[in-house]
Order: sequence, then C-alpha cells, then structure tokens
Amino acid sequence: MKTQIGGSHYKDKAIQPVEYAHANKLGFLEGSVVKYITRWRDKGGVADLEKARHFIDLLIDLENKEK
Repeated sequence: MKTQIGGSHYKDKAIQPVEYAHANKLGFLEGSVVKYITRWRDKGGVADLEKARHFIDLLIDLENKEK
C-alpha cells in the first residue's frame, strides 16, 4: 500500500479504497464507486463524481436485468 502510481491522491486517506473494497468483498463496480468518491476532491473533481454515478448506473442496470 506504500506504492501509488500516478499521483498521491490516496496517500493521505485513513484507508485506501482498494483496502476498503477488499475488506468488504466489494465487486468491481462497487469498488470503482468507492475509488471515485474517495478521490474526487483531490484529483478529478466533478468528473470523478460523474464517473462514480456512471458505475452506480451500470450496477443498477445489471441488477434490474437479473430480476
């Protein structure tokens, strides 16, 4: 967890998104939401919030298809 490629936007966090996702057995879509929500203020701004929303929308679509 000490190495981060491409910036330092996770270094100051109490827990890195990948650690949280792994500990809670989150899938790719859920983990991506955690990642973008965690970093939006420090890296991508509103674009990261839009990315998080996109992954939530994908998850909703997939879950609705299973019903």
